[in-house]
Amino acid sequence: MTYQERIVSNHELMLGKPTIKGTRITVELILRKLSQGATLDDLLAMYPSLTNEDIHAVYQYAADVIANEEPIVSAA
Repeated sequence: MTYQERIVSNHELMLGKPTIKGTRITVELILRKLSQGATLDDLLAMYPSLTNEDIHAVYQYAADVIANEEPIVSAA
């Protein structure tokens, strides 16, 4: 599975933010919930339309986006 099968971006939906295909659930929302301590089981309970594969696609998508970004240079 590749994230492209589950993550889509449409300028007419959620202002073009990447979403889980067939939903209005954004990649950003999933990542924010995870950063706030939500578990995989929490997410599946909160959003019954999500699957394990959807959440793993979010991880893949985030890793690819970060891999292609320029590094942040911090001031010493």
